[in-house]
Order: sequence, then structure tokens, then C-alpha cells
Amino acid sequence: MDKESLAKARVLVTGDAMLDRYWFGDAERISPEAPVPVVRVVRSEERLGGAANVARNIACLGARSTLLSVVGDDEAGRSIEELLEREGIRAALEHDGSARTTVKLRVVARQQQMVRCDFEDHPAEEALLKHLDRFHQLLTDTDVLVLSDYGKGGLSHISAMIDAARALGTPILIDPKGDDYSRYRGATVITPNRSELRQVVGQWSDEADLRRRAQELRRDLDLKYLLLTRSEEGMTLYGEDTEVTVAAQAREVFDVSGAGDTVIAVLAAMLATGLPIEEAVRIANRAGGIVVGKLGTAAISFDELFH
Repeated sequence: MDKESLAKARVLVTGDAMLDRYWFGDAERISPEAPVPVVRVVRSEERLGGAANVARNIACLGARSTLLSVVGDDEAGRSIEELLEREGIRAALEHDGSARTTVKLRVVARQQQMVRCDFEDHPAEEALLKHLDRFHQLLTDTDVLVLSDYGKGGLSHISAMIDAARALGTPILIDPKGDDYSRYRGATVITPNRSELRQVVGQWSDEADLRRRAQELRRDLDLKYLLLTRSEEGMTLYGEDTEVTVAAQAREVFDVSGAGDTVIAVLAAMLATGLPIEEAVRIANRAGGIVVGKLGTAAISFDELFH
């Protein structure tokens, strides 16, 4: 893979963008008010989360990344906009004055996450319809579409998006959420992890049973591929005439948050260069192995991945 090919690759990411906030500090005593540690916050940090983290990972590799999402008309929404600009991501944000931007606040002490606080609202239908109009405009200028579903309401028109992308022959990659996968019908690839797939197909007894259930789901939903991310067991790609298992990279796992974002981002960027999916999966697997060695939602660069 060369930087010139990636620089021409165009990926559109849409879905639930969020702001990841981190408060770092020391925890050296227990509160006299309740049996909980007292964290003295000494530093704070903001990072792109959710669909915005997928877009960031694509941009970090050197591909052309566009994020289409609905955020609140608030301070957190403006922070996302500033971070997107700083990372070189083309921002197509719809501001909804009736909803808060989704924020995940993590308090970290001694490199250990102590608590996470979530702030969120579902976007209004009016904002989502404007967002859909913009989607149709942006879709004509993209090589691969990523739909990043975090269950926050940003993809309520997902069926129309899949239909539009299929009509143009644009590959559609989806990071799924919840137990109703019927809304993903017709996608090119979905990328559930083991617990997400188990929610939908039930508990499998062995590898043959897993294969049967995964392929049945893939056929039922008219998917070209199902990519199962398996943590320490690597990944398995299920297709009509394909089954490829890639072993996990042997690295110390420090933090798995955002690893799924990195995997789908790298997969999308590689496919946008025209790489065969089997090779793209191997590179995405390597990227996942690198990113779990970092704290919090993180991204990896071209040099980290290919050198």
C-alpha cells in the first residue's frame, strides 16, 4: 500500500458522532461521603468519538474523509467541529437546537477508568431529513460508505441510505448495534463483534455452528460479507464462496474502546483504494492489534500500520 493510492481514496462516514471527554487525575483517598475514590482532576482532553472517530481514523491513514452527522447546537457540537477541522476531515454537520450533542465523559486515575458519564438526546426528525438530503449530495463523491451505528438515532433513515448507495454501486460498510439487523439489509459488509453477533443469532456450540449461523444471517440479510471481530481470536470473514480467518496480532491489550472504529475505518480506506477484501481484512486486523495498545479512543497513522 502506498500513500498516493490512499490520498485518492474517498470515504463518507455517517452515523452517530460524539465527543469523548477525558478527565485525568490522581485517586489517593476514599471519599468521607460514600465508599468511592476521590479523583483530583489535573488534566482534561477531548477526542472525536463514535462515527467521528471512524472519520478520524480514515484521515489519519491519509485517505479523504468526510463526516456527515447531526450534532447539537451547543459547546460540545462546536468542539467536534473544531476537532474535525484540526484532523483534516471534511465536516458536513447538521446542528439540531433541540438535542444535546452526545458526550461520553470518562474519569481516569492511574491509567484506570473510574467512571463514565453519558449525555445524549435523539436528534429531531427535521434535522435528520436535512441530513438525508445532504447525504444524497455527498454520496456521488465517494468510493466507500461507512454507516457507524451507535444506537443514538442518527441513522433512522438507514434503509434509504443503503438503497441509494446500492443504486450507485458504492460499497456499504456497517458497524452494527442492537438485536434487529433487518435494518442493515442489502449492505456490503457488517462488522459485529462476538457479543453483538450472539445477541442476534444466539449462542453457538462450536466453530461449525458459528459458521452455519453467520452464513444464514448473511444470506437472510442479502449481505455480501459478514466480518466477525473476535478479539484474541482475530477475525473471520464470511462470504458466499469465502471464509477467511485471520489470527490476532500478539500485542498487550491496554484499552479496547474505539477498536471497532479503527477496524472498520481501515477496512473502508483499503477497499476505497481498490484492494481485495481479503487483503483489506488482514490490514484492518493488524490495525486493531495496534490500537488496543493505546489509551482511549485512538487512531493509527500510515507509518504505524505499514512500517
